[in-house]
Amino acid sequence: MRNRTPKVTETETGTVPGGAGRLPAHADLNLLRTFLAVYRSGSFTAAAPQLGLSQPTVTAQIRTLEQQGGRELFTRLPRGVEPTPPAHELAARVSAPLDALAALEGGDPSAGRTAPVHLAGPSELLCVRVLPALAPLVAGGLRLRVAQGLTEPLLEELRTGRHDLVITTRRPRGRALESVPLADEEYVLVASPAWADRVGAGARAGDLCAALRDVPLITYAEDLPIARRYWRTVLGRQLTASAAVTVPNLYAVLSAVNAGAGYSVLPHSLCQEHLDAGRLVRLHDPEEPPLNTLFLVQRPGADADPEVLRVRDRLRAAASAW
Repeated sequence: MRNRTPKVTETETGTVPGGAGRLPAHADLNLLRTFLAVYRSGSFTAAAPQLGLSQPTVTAQIRTLEQQGGRELFTRLPRGVEPTPPAHELAARVSAPLDALAALEGGDPSAGRTAPVHLAGPSELLCVRVLPALAPLVAGGLRLRVAQGLTEPLLEELRTGRHDLVITTRRPRGRALESVPLADEEYVLVASPAWADRVGAGARAGDLCAALRDVPLITYAEDLPIARRYWRTVLGRQLTASAAVTVPNLYAVLSAVNAGAGYSVLPHSLCQEHLDAGRLVRLHDPEEPPLNTLFLVQRPGADADPEVLRVRDRLRAAASAW
């Protein structure tokens, strides 16, 4: 369904704070809705069916808005578009009011939002926990757009309105963003059965750290943050090993360890299936395993969107069993 909201008729010119360009106050709200749909979907093509418009019409509306404001809002890429700094500033200003207006208008659920619910978080958690938990909502008609990344960049994008909900590995600083603890993730020290047999024999003769000295360490970052924390909090030692392999994806770390490349410290949820099947073995079973708290962070103004609230409540309910 096409947007049918009438134009605002004031003739004065307003300025978007922070240098986002000058936007006439008589600009059609439909242009802003089109802008927000493109901003959130990252593509003129993806935004078009959400708005009930053709792709050339979306392109023309964005061009008109850019001409009115005197600033480029999107950098055209081979696949999709990248928001410019003025676009981030404009999204932060208009996303909450437009979402609130859409909620007040009601009607067809697919026409009540300019875009689907935008959710982001760590890629492995999204695959293992989040998407399965949201499957019933998707089957019932929820439209969802998912992004993956690290906590700091995702929180910054949330502040500019690009995401509705973000799952993070730490609580955001300050009070500007609303967050709630979602779940505690356990980390486990694991290796293939062959390495486990070798390490077990060495550990019985001395200690675990010495037994692991000659075993390759597989990790997702050169500074070994997860492994170092495990050594410090569980083993009471400083980790002196260096990584044999670093790869910035925990699935890739899991794949390498599962294939017998060495050992690693991984989230239990990620390797639970492999542990249950005997393809991986715990090298250590501490009385108090290290835990990392996950937080669900909500975009300011998202309370006005019932679809965002549905996703938030579903995740909080599902996380109690994680």
